[in-house]
Amino acid sequence: KKKGKKGGKKRRKKKREKDLTQDRTIESLYEELVLEGIVVRYPKVRLRDFEGDYSYLGTTLRQENIEPMPSLSDVRRIITEYCILPLGSQTVHENCQNVKSVLLVGPRGTGKKSLLHAICTETGANLFDLTATNIAGKYPGKSGLTMLLHLVFKVARQLQPSVIHIGDAEKTFLKKVMKHDTSEPRRLRAALPRQLRRLKAEDRVVVIGTCRQPYDAMMKQLSHAYHKIIMVPRPDYASRFLLWHKIITKNGGRITPLLDISSLSKISDGYTPGQIVTTVTQVLTERRLRQLAKRPLSATEFVAPLARLDPIYKEEEEALKKWYEKTPLGRKRLRMIRTIQEDIGKKGKKNIKGKKTRSKKK
Repeated sequence: KKKGKKGGKKRRKKKREKDLTQDRTIESLYEELVLEGIVVRYPKVRLRDFEGDYSYLGTTLRQENIEPMPSLSDVRRIITEYCILPLGSQTVHENCQNVKSVLLVGPRGTGKKSLLHAICTETGANLFDLTATNIAGKYPGKSGLTMLLHLVFKVARQLQPSVIHIGDAEKTFLKKVMKHDTSEPRRLRAALPRQLRRLKAEDRVVVIGTCRQPYDAMMKQLSHAYHKIIMVPRPDYASRFLLWHKIITKNGGRITPLLDISSLSKISDGYTPGQIVTTVTQVLTERRLRQLAKRPLSATEFVAPLARLDPIYKEEEEALKKWYEKTPLGRKRLRMIRTIQEDIGKKGKKNIKGKKTRSKKK
């Protein structure tokens, strides 16, 4: 008689990752990655430099069943919660949600790279660049890619905290690659999720992707690769008002009653923080700063330099918002908001009924 199988299906044993560089020191591996341009230097950017105010219309829009875009202040708070605190402290990392990968999505010039550099600056992290254009022609072939990822993740774990950046992250999971694209954008498609699964809870390593056209990628694969998706919006009126005020004073300008910041904030709708900085620096030259005592600044001086720049149109941001609502995280968020609104509605109806019964009794 054949013996029956005991205990049903056997559990698959996890394969241990082979150490391909067992005979080499971490210093030599780090040096190799620096020479290949994989470990990169980053400008010192503080998170406080990412200026932005709260969205005061958020609650009003939700009451009209319109889900608002997050404010720049919300983005700063989420970045601190998911990236800076867990990377900066081993204790916080072990006691909070383990977020291995984050995708920053937003139109061009909204500050995605600035946020990446702020995360590295605030935590003192090493920055590895695995953007398709940066690794093109380096470590060719399947064995070369295996070696590259082995080097990056081994050094990242040993010299943590570490940030691994993938620019134009949507290209990793493109539906169709253009014929003229020689950077092999889908090179990390299968290997990236595998490497993320190998990251342990104690590893202070995070993969941060930045992209502005996520709808070009296969949604399922992109959503699975990045555990959190953070929308980086255009600045709203409150944020623009704060930006104009802070950037002008930071560059040596003086705010007087003749300078109508409110009007500047209204006409700069659609412009990014970077474009506002460019406009201010073009106006506030050394010669203009010397003339401030006799001739104070006026809003009209900033209009012409601003008009020469291309704004981000609302349609571009709306397309990103619609894409996010179709992602698993977006759908989950919408369901949660609807249940909260339904609960509030039910409570409101009960309170109205209670008031009516009390008035009848009287």
